[in-house]
Amino acid sequence: QVQLVESGGGLVQAGGSLRLSCAASGRTFSRYVMGWFRQAPGKEREFVAAIRSSSGRTRYADSVKGRFTISGDNGKNTVYLQMNSLKSEDTAVYYCAADAEIWTIVTTEGDYDYWGQGTQVTVSS
Repeated sequence: QVQLVESGGGLVQAGGSLRLSCAASGRTFSRYVMGWFRQAPGKEREFVAAIRSSSGRTRYADSVKGRFTISGDNGKNTVYLQMNSLKSEDTAVYYCAADAEIWTIVTTEGDYDYWGQGTQVTVSS
């Protein structure tokens, strides 16, 4: 079992930056693929980025490539999502998730086993 708690969301102007954090407790998060998803109002939850904590390998959605960076701190059991050049379309609730299957970095929410409660990110234009 792993518990995930997100923080760092808020209101930011377009072009600005935010850094989200996801603190994991329970089993060490280096045994998981850690992912970020987001859900905008009226839309389905979508994949944003993920990292295989043991190797540092990452994967990104095309919509955030070059603007968002996912990273992890194994010592703190925390994964981060640095979001730069934010756009109004990035407005959503952002969720942290953990996938116990570490051999591939998947983008389907159904493949992730544990979820945080979400943190709101609002980008004003």
